[in-house]
Amino acid sequence: MEPLADNAALLLIDMQQGMNQPTLGRRNNPDAERHMQQLLVAWRQCARPVVHVRHISRSPTSVFWPGQPGCEFQPALQPLAHEHVVEKNIPDAFIHSGLERWLHQRGIRQLVIAGVITNNSVEATARSGGNLGFNVIVAADACYTFDQTDLSGRLWPAEDVHALSLSNLAMDYAKVVETSQILDLKADT
Repeated sequence: MEPLADNAALLLIDMQQGMNQPTLGRRNNPDAERHMQQLLVAWRQCARPVVHVRHISRSPTSVFWPGQPGCEFQPALQPLAHEHVVEKNIPDAFIHSGLERWLHQRGIRQLVIAGVITNNSVEATARSGGNLGFNVIVAADACYTFDQTDLSGRLWPAEDVHALSLSNLAMDYAKVVETSQILDLKADT
């Protein structure tokens, strides 16, 4: 894998308090937040850009409706004043958010993505990033998802949903690696 660019951006997707709602069901990867924190600390130490993506729902009944506690960032992953915050209304952080323009204005071509939900906002954003020509890296162990029932009524464990989503991304859109590999690349720069 190629080295990390000096201005590689870390995108932390939807790490909001609403993701802890029991109604979302059983999740995988209980260490995901710890890995996200490791990435965030590493990015802050070397002053690389950090982008916090926040989902703002269009539905008043959603935990992500503006003004609801679920809409707020989780305390351990709170943005600092100088870190960029992107608000989105759909899974893809590039659509109608200004993210692409913000990255281009700063000459950023490499993105490291972590967050939730693997098969929703993480996958949608990584796909768009790859399609737009960015060098996208997804931190597999710094993402998680939830059990999901398919259209035939079959319940898929979160581990399987996560693995298939990452496999989809690895085919054409992103490099999918573990946090430790990303941190090793950071140490080499």
